[in-house]
Amino acid sequence: MRENKLEDRDIGEMGAERVELSFCRNASDQELGILPEMKLDLSKSALPVALIERDGSSRLQGTRSAGSLPKGGILNWQQTIIYVGLLSLDPNVEALEEPSLIQKQILLSPSSLSPSSSSEQPAPPLIEQQTSQPPAAIEPTPHHMVTRSKQGIRKPKQILSLSVESVSSIPKGYRQALLDPNWNPSMTDEYDALIKTNTWSLVPKPAGTNIINSIWLYKHKYNADGSLARYKSRLVANGKSQEQGIDFDETFSPVVKPATIRAVLNFAVEREWPVHQLDVQNAFLHGTLTETVYMYQPPGFVSKEHPDFVCKLNKALYGLKQAPRAWNARFAAYVKTMGFIQSKSDASLFVYRKGSDMAYLLLYVDDIMLTASSSQLLQSIISTLKQEFPMSDSGKLSFFLGISATFDKDGVFLCQENYAAEILLRAGMQDCKPCLTPVDLKSKLEEEAGPKVSDPTLYRSLAGALQYLTFTRPDISYAVQQVCLFMHDPRESHFHALRRILRYIQGTKKQGLHITKSPSTKLVAYSDADWAGCPNTRRSTSGYCVFLGDTLISWSSKRQGSVSRSSAEAEYKAVANAVAETCWLRNLLLELHCPLSQATLVFCDNISAVYLSTNPVKHQRTKHVEIDIHFVREKVAKGEVRVFHIPATHQYADIFTKGLTSSLFNQFKSSLGVVTRPPLQLREGIRR
Repeated sequence: MRENKLEDRDIGEMGAERVELSFCRNASDQELGILPEMKLDLSKSALPVALIERDGSSRLQGTRSAGSLPKGGILNWQQTIIYVGLLSLDPNVEALEEPSLIQKQILLSPSSLSPSSSSEQPAPPLIEQQTSQPPAAIEPTPHHMVTRSKQGIRKPKQILSLSVESVSSIPKGYRQALLDPNWNPSMTDEYDALIKTNTWSLVPKPAGTNIINSIWLYKHKYNADGSLARYKSRLVANGKSQEQGIDFDETFSPVVKPATIRAVLNFAVEREWPVHQLDVQNAFLHGTLTETVYMYQPPGFVSKEHPDFVCKLNKALYGLKQAPRAWNARFAAYVKTMGFIQSKSDASLFVYRKGSDMAYLLLYVDDIMLTASSSQLLQSIISTLKQEFPMSDSGKLSFFLGISATFDKDGVFLCQENYAAEILLRAGMQDCKPCLTPVDLKSKLEEEAGPKVSDPTLYRSLAGALQYLTFTRPDISYAVQQVCLFMHDPRESHFHALRRILRYIQGTKKQGLHITKSPSTKLVAYSDADWAGCPNTRRSTSGYCVFLGDTLISWSSKRQGSVSRSSAEAEYKAVANAVAETCWLRNLLLELHCPLSQATLVFCDNISAVYLSTNPVKHQRTKHVEIDIHFVREKVAKGEVRVFHIPATHQYADIFTKGLTSSLFNQFKSSLGVVTRPPLQLREGIRR
């Protein structure tokens, strides 16, 4: 045996006419002949081939003629990295040196196989076969590794977008905004809109008159999926410098109640009415001022001809204390001329009815939700409104007041996932570990427990933000009510409770309220009270929830205004609060032309409170709640309300008065209609 020392050169330089490659799946494949389908004939002469096993050892593989490669280069093989050592053509070679002789690393792929690489004439074998029997094919060795494919697990393919879009940050001042290519057009559009609507007139500065300032506010507007929609710039008057009695008088402006929105959506879903959302452009600019107000010229847009003049406001401007009231009065006066009637139960609800045609309009500042009995009536109302106010029709309701609305065959799903993620980001807890319930059962919060928080402004900001999140999340109402009791002097224990709420939200961001279709129009309420639950004041906490059919439309968690001397008194106060809410809802439904023919059912888990609602008994437990007693008894006597007892295991209102175990909490939460976002149907997904 002699040594083979090969230089690093390719096959052509060595004069080889044929290279035959063999593949081994495992160390038990000792001969090339056992895998004839795995051989690749690249040239005219066969060469012995050495393979490096996975453990690093090398061995000489016997070779035999495999014939020419079939036309088209089709072989049954897998992509493999092999190390090929080219040997001398001397037939006396018996062994191969260790891996130092390895000269080439070849990555085989189907693209390297072509018809031109195979010879049309079969080549004679270089080394005789050791046996005349054809080798039998060996099945691949099965492995016992558990894989996803074996278990039927298929991970959905995620299509990622690698495009990068530059988003300009919120500018710190108007000078920085004017230099930004994204914010400058936004400010210019806002200023042009103000000039077009004749919002002010430039006049010489009057002597001895209060002149208010104005500032620019900037905000990113996002779509329902979280993508950037537009850059919004707003010129706002500094209402803090206004003087009452001179610059303004009345400032109150009504806004639509959450229960009204849910009730209207419930009827629209049940009757399959179209629901659209409208956005009034520069809504406050359409309000008419009755007072004389002067303002300095907008920063960055001072007139070159009259730099010393001031603006005499002809119309209301954002930031003025009377601006919301002026806009609401202007809008209400116009829609009444269209045939709408303003509701007495909710001043932001307008009802239209003419024969079989019916429409509901809800106004929340400059956002409008409109639903009608037919698409023709809906488009007619929108066209009439556009003639008076510049507004945009966003089409089918999808993102209203920061709430995502997803329609399906069962109803509509309301969710505030993006808003919840924004709260977590503001608190720096976007990567926190979730928990099962929002309330700790071990102890209740006290006023002066522990040191004060280092940043009370952040605590108040987060607590206020969580209050709006309860619009679609009744399951956190009690927890949020508890942390809001200490906004005047927050302590570390209070902040710990707030962070627990955020941890719970982290695991339930995709959950929301599902308004479903229901043939029933019964009004059912559940009331409960946690007697003397406050450790500092010993006041009780009242809670109730009201269902219209199968849909939860109203709920509350609130600490009572006075101390109750008995549990029956505390429970009866909670019943009175629930009855008051149901009476308001009955009046609302009457104005929506959906009167209830049956009495409202109120369920309470205190037998004494149930007896007090029907029996004219007076004793020490009732003398402090005589007004509530007479109020409830009067409604019961009229047949509008009926109070029944219910076991504590079915008292859904418990979730609004106290902390519960995870199993009971999840059971009651599901009964309230708080669920995870349902998957879209295929047809719905294609339509969108």
